[in-house]
Amino acid sequence: MGKRRKPTPPNRARLAVLTTAMAGSAVLASGTAHAEPAPTAASVKDQVDRLNEEAEQSIERYNGFQAKQQKLQGEAGRIQEKVARGQEAMNELRTRLGAVAADQYRSNGIDPGIQLMLDSDPSAYLQRASVQNQVADSQTNLLKQAQDEQRKLDQDRTEAAATLAELDTVGASLGAQKNQIQAKLAQTQALLNKLSAAERAKINAQESADKAKAAAQQAAAADRASRAAERPDLKAPAPPAAGGRAASIVQFASAQLGKPYGWSMTGPNSFDCSGLTGAAYRAADIKLPRLSQDQWNAGTRIARADLQPGDLVFFYPDLHHVGIYIGDGKMIHAPRTGKNIEVLPIGVMPYMGGVRP
Repeated sequence: MGKRRKPTPPNRARLAVLTTAMAGSAVLASGTAHAEPAPTAASVKDQVDRLNEEAEQSIERYNGFQAKQQKLQGEAGRIQEKVARGQEAMNELRTRLGAVAADQYRSNGIDPGIQLMLDSDPSAYLQRASVQNQVADSQTNLLKQAQDEQRKLDQDRTEAAATLAELDTVGASLGAQKNQIQAKLAQTQALLNKLSAAERAKINAQESADKAKAAAQQAAAADRASRAAERPDLKAPAPPAAGGRAASIVQFASAQLGKPYGWSMTGPNSFDCSGLTGAAYRAADIKLPRLSQDQWNAGTRIARADLQPGDLVFFYPDLHHVGIYIGDGKMIHAPRTGKNIEVLPIGVMPYMGGVRP
């Protein structure tokens, strides 16, 4: 067996290179660990605003899935009741056919057609019933009735199965949308938690300043519009009568001021934006669709200059936010998670239009 050679130790030059490389790696690692700058109040506010808007869009989608789920649940119940009634009718026909079979057995034995009808799959006989002449006319009518009833029962069962399958799909989408909303809200809170109390106060102050600036810009725009010779070419319907439904809508919305925003909530203790508008209109005996996008199509479009208290006002290109106009360029709306129902100028968000249901 040969002698094992000892590894050659690195010379001083090689040790120097290795030491320098290791030190450089340590510096890079240390630099990487501390490279992320502390978030500023301004950057956090921008991220929080973006996440809140994305969350509100997800909330409206969630509301849509929830409304569809409730509709499908109603349809599934109705169809299942129909299936139950059809099965009862089919059982009654089978009983009558059994009586016919018993009579035939006592006289001349069970008719082959009746025997087939009493099997688990009577449709096999019914498909051949037209070519059989062994059954009397009254029995043929009974068999035809059973065939029709079986066909309706099969159709109802197929419809029920399809509705239940769609209900499962909507339920899964509902759960996924809920997880997405909760993730965005958690991300928002995590960003705010990185700030000191003073920085959070600064964000709130900046938000108030932005609202005041938007209100001033809106007032200036309204003044320019009032002086313009040309008005929008849009004929609006007559404004609602004072003390009528419009007053009930505004009165209800005003009574909710200060209540917290609650996503996917329709009251009475908290509301989201379309939940508040829907509840206010219910107080005036007017039913609105659940989603803000659907509420957009629930009435007559109104030019901004012709808005009256009680009208709906919509924001953002996808119409995911809605409020109730109360006059003087202002609205009552449910803003977002962490905020309360408030009065706000309609110019603080991208205004899309007004609707009078």
